[in-house]
Amino acid sequence: MLASWFRLKYPHVALGALASSAPVLYFDDITPQNGYYSIVTKDFREASESCYETIRESWSEIDRVASEANGLSILSQKFRTCNQLNNAYELKYYLEAGYTMAAQFDDPPSYPVTMICSGIDGAPEGSDVLSRIFAGVIALRGNMSCYSINAAGFSIQTVGETNSPDLSVETVEGWAWQRCSEMVMPIGRGENDTMFPPAPFNLTAFIHYCTTSYGVSPRPHWVTTYYGGHDIEFILSRFGSNIIFSNGLRDPYSIGGVLKNISQTIVAIPTVNGSHCLDIVPAKSTDPEWLVMQRKAEVDIIESWISQYNADLHAIKK
Repeated sequence: MLASWFRLKYPHVALGALASSAPVLYFDDITPQNGYYSIVTKDFREASESCYETIRESWSEIDRVASEANGLSILSQKFRTCNQLNNAYELKYYLEAGYTMAAQFDDPPSYPVTMICSGIDGAPEGSDVLSRIFAGVIALRGNMSCYSINAAGFSIQTVGETNSPDLSVETVEGWAWQRCSEMVMPIGRGENDTMFPPAPFNLTAFIHYCTTSYGVSPRPHWVTTYYGGHDIEFILSRFGSNIIFSNGLRDPYSIGGVLKNISQTIVAIPTVNGSHCLDIVPAKSTDPEWLVMQRKAEVDIIESWISQYNADLHAIKK
């Protein structure tokens, strides 16, 4: 996002921008609030219908077990949590983070979504819903003596050979701060519109969270006021240039991205099997051919910008 906005704000400094996985339209309700979780759901459903159904069923089953006598102890034992669960929400949030990050960073060659679903679908015959869910956790994280159930402790790197970053405390807190202070993304979900339980975006609750956590009050219209976003095709086709919007369509944030060309010099490069920022991580020998070709296309476009700039500069100096 910042690359595209920098190009628009400072064209005299930046010749062009490669905006990889930039959800520039996920503000001010330009994109449906449930878009992010709809893509996560699509990714899992495409991987396995039975896996998708198991995950859908699991939330109410967690609540049911948690409501029983010693229910939280039962869940803690079943999911091998390092510490006793204080409530069902802790477990559900942990699982949600695993599913969403697996979809966002569904990188080759490991493909975390497929790993989770292989674990869920490959659980021993007769396994109950929560045993199958835990089999998915093991497939994703590995067979550990215990699992730390907290958001900051979640790291997609434990999936295996992925290109995704370690979601350390600094990363989690930094992104939370940025969402509160500048980039208010109204991401939520309704009743039965994804594989997750309902959790609509509530601006009042979000403001309370931000003021309590960081002492800042969110500005939900600031991004679209300062950088734009509404009617982006109409606006940018008239004054913008030299921006590549690349999006992997398996990345949940792609729902808020620019997915078609706006002009000859503001172009979209969507990839059906791509994930979050996959095109700008270091190349690997195992990269699929479509990813190699995507990077080549981006380099070719950038080289054309530089060539045109040098030609224009030469013409001016004649």
